[in-house]
Amino acid sequence: MKCFIAYLLVASAAVEGFIPQLAGGSKASLTPRRSVAEEFGIPCEEDCSIVTFPNLPDTVHPGVCSGQAMIDLLEHAKQNGYAIPAVNCVSSSGINACLEAARKNDAPIIIQFSSGGSQFYAGKGMDNTNYRAAIAGAVSGAFHVRTMAEQYGVPVILHTDHCSKKLLPWVDGLISASERYFKDHGEPLFSSHMIDLSEEPLEENLAICKDYLGRMAKIGLLLEMELGITGGEEDGVDNTDVPLEDLYSKPEEIYQTYEELSSVSPMFTVAAAFGNVHGVYKPGNVKLEPEILNRAQAYICDKLGDAAPENKKPVAFVFHGGSGSDVADIQQGIDYGVIKMNIDTDTQWAYWEGIKDFEDKYHDYLQQQIGNPEGADKPNKKYYDPRECLRAAEVRTVERLEQSYADLKCVNILGLPEMKEPTNLLGPRRGALPV
Repeated sequence: MKCFIAYLLVASAAVEGFIPQLAGGSKASLTPRRSVAEEFGIPCEEDCSIVTFPNLPDTVHPGVCSGQAMIDLLEHAKQNGYAIPAVNCVSSSGINACLEAARKNDAPIIIQFSSGGSQFYAGKGMDNTNYRAAIAGAVSGAFHVRTMAEQYGVPVILHTDHCSKKLLPWVDGLISASERYFKDHGEPLFSSHMIDLSEEPLEENLAICKDYLGRMAKIGLLLEMELGITGGEEDGVDNTDVPLEDLYSKPEEIYQTYEELSSVSPMFTVAAAFGNVHGVYKPGNVKLEPEILNRAQAYICDKLGDAAPENKKPVAFVFHGGSGSDVADIQQGIDYGVIKMNIDTDTQWAYWEGIKDFEDKYHDYLQQQIGNPEGADKPNKKYYDPRECLRAAEVRTVERLEQSYADLKCVNILGLPEMKEPTNLLGPRRGALPV
């Protein structure tokens, strides 16, 4: 996926209900966090029992990070020159692969749901009138992430992806779920939500985002908004024919957004377009311009004057996408303050390739329930057991994410020892795979 997006992370002022501070500043005072394992009596040993990480700010913990912990994690990425991979997930299997990859690379991860992915998580057999399936699916996925991220011992930012104007009722339902969760737990269910009104007039985009930001910031939810249009096609949104000029944001627009949203709360990011195109295309068909990021940093610093940060990088940028992107472009972006990269297209392919290769390897054992090259009466159950092909998909996804972690300089970030091999896998009924 070639898609270049910039985000402006602002965290400098207090808001009602939540007080964000940059890493190194005084910490926000929130209700003491209670883990999912504590709440439900789930065994929590080894990686799960970690309270803080040796190499990260002490607010960052295993499980879903929001509010102060999320801000400190993103700031740590910018200050230390790495970016966090963000993966769209549509199933618990995909989520587990992401968590396994994060632990193996000793690093954080961003897990995110689209509206279509959320609906699929609920089941395509469920009616989606008023987006109820998409809301239920995203909430279900959030609880899975919260439960298992702790067990893997990794910090996760739980995000929802593009939400256009017509999809706002979906995000409304998720924010309501976070508000209810906050009352009991002192933190939102999710970490952040993206509202993508880039196809609307700028003034309308900003007005709606300001309303949402005022609501979300009270419970420590980060708002991500978009300027400019992402080209290509993804999750049912087709922008393949947008004018070329709409694929590049202007520094003046980014600064206007900064000013207006800052008047409400610091808990926002800005997605600005830099030649963004969803999907994978032949080299030369997509023109990314990372240098625009550097010019944007300078423009905003000039506007901020004495208030500009010492490192002259007031903006935390993101590759919004990144599948198929040149490593040189990725790492140049990190030099300019990139802290997140989406890789949905490449991880989709990796998951499918794992299944495809499994079928190629065991083709003659997957044509019928009984009968294979070993004999006409030999059963094939252990080959068509769905755990087999799904695990093959997970393994390939983990391998692809290892490449992404290396490209993003996001390896050995947490400071934990090497991940141990799982034990007590004594057969299919006890967790091991048949083949």
